[in-house]
Amino acid sequence: MRSTDPGTGSPAVAIQVITAENDHSFTLNEVALERILLDHRVRDNKVVILSIVGAFRKGKSFLLDFFLRYLYARGSKNWIGDPDASLKGFPWKGGSERNTSGILMWSDPFEVPLPTGEKVCVLLMDTQGAFDSDSTVKDCATIFALSTMISSVQVFNLTSNIQEDDLQHLQLFTEYGRLALEGNKAAPFQDLHFLVRDWPYPYEYEYGWKGGAKLLEKRLMITGEQHEELQQLRHHLHSCFSKISCCLMPHPGLKVATNPKFDGRLSDIAEDFKIHVQEFISSLLSPEFLVVKRINGSTITGKELIEYFKAYIKIFQGVDLPEPKSMLEATAEANNLAAVANAKDLYVKQMELKCGGGKPFLHPEALQKEHSRCRQDSVLLFESIKKMGGKEKSKVYLERLEKEIAELHRNYISHNSSKSLYASFQTPFILTLLLAALYVVLKLFELIGFESFISLLNFVIFITFASLITWGYSRVTGKYQGVGSAIDDVAVFIQEMVYESGYLANRKTQ
Repeated sequence: MRSTDPGTGSPAVAIQVITAENDHSFTLNEVALERILLDHRVRDNKVVILSIVGAFRKGKSFLLDFFLRYLYARGSKNWIGDPDASLKGFPWKGGSERNTSGILMWSDPFEVPLPTGEKVCVLLMDTQGAFDSDSTVKDCATIFALSTMISSVQVFNLTSNIQEDDLQHLQLFTEYGRLALEGNKAAPFQDLHFLVRDWPYPYEYEYGWKGGAKLLEKRLMITGEQHEELQQLRHHLHSCFSKISCCLMPHPGLKVATNPKFDGRLSDIAEDFKIHVQEFISSLLSPEFLVVKRINGSTITGKELIEYFKAYIKIFQGVDLPEPKSMLEATAEANNLAAVANAKDLYVKQMELKCGGGKPFLHPEALQKEHSRCRQDSVLLFESIKKMGGKEKSKVYLERLEKEIAELHRNYISHNSSKSLYASFQTPFILTLLLAALYVVLKLFELIGFESFISLLNFVIFITFASLITWGYSRVTGKYQGVGSAIDDVAVFIQEMVYESGYLANRKTQ
């Protein structure tokens, strides 16, 4: 396995993007998240987010490290690796105590070409195990909800069977889905895969996807004896997820379960498990099976995904679980914010091509024309993006975009003005002209014989010349910047006085 992240040169590791605090709240680590999602390989590319959830100490992190092996090997024939190599990547260990806390994301994004030739970025997420002695019901539900809403492929890791209480975790999402479907035909969530580990009944349902499909069909069957709530859960489940499937996995072997020194090497793992884990992972990560993240029917880039993380973590900060309606509103907010970010980025990219840092001074009229054109393109892009929340919500975010563009425009005007040759040398130019004018007046007074004014003029010339030298020293060395700025202010004042007197004189002659 590759030991370094080629984007940063640092070791590739699992990074904590959501932290579980001691008071049972959850905090978003924005710096860590942006390090991954704003990486040049991810920022403007479509993303595939595979996450795994389930009870603690059931081998989620252990399984994810097989996903890492597949991705680093680019899905080659013998991707599962050296039989005597230990399994590394997401931290895991044997025993009865929880190892993973909050939500982790692998720091190294994987660029994978689709059969169409388009490249997407695959991101792997690991989650805190549910139902340990330190977690509340809300903690478990929050992790499950965040993982489901963020991922495009959700693996629900179970042991031995699919039980009714496992399905109960999906109740919150069926209600969310019912509300979301009122204004949209697309399923609000994407792929949900039940992974039943240590399946003990292969004589009833065979290992793999085929046996899993038969088991899932039976578990989701609706009967008259079921409570109405359970019937509704089953009715809505299929409409909430684009795809629901199940895979049955054999036990990895006694060495894995009982040897405290087990380090993940394949030679200690049962052959049956190795065969089926390869089949399971290949069927999720092969390019033809990758599921790109979509929200409201639109594909999501790494940069846009940040807005969804922020919006979702905000609504789960309360003491109680949020209502499905609040979850839907948070999705709509993030959806509109992502549209603003995309439109704003377009404005910046286009303006940078015309008047960016490396571009020469642009005439103010030309700059205004470019701003108007880029602003129009930005607004058109915002309006063309499919958004949630209706026209009224969209209008609020359009106004926000207009304000941000106006602020950017002011910055471009200021930056462009600083490139003007006159702006750069305005102060020395004015002081030099002033010296020349004072020298002419001095010579004129000497001819006329105004001795009383000559000393005063000499003093003013000395002060002006000293100011010019001081200004130049300040700009070259960076010292006495306050003095240099004061001289700039005096030069501007002199210029304004000359312009004003010229304007008044012109008015009198008219």
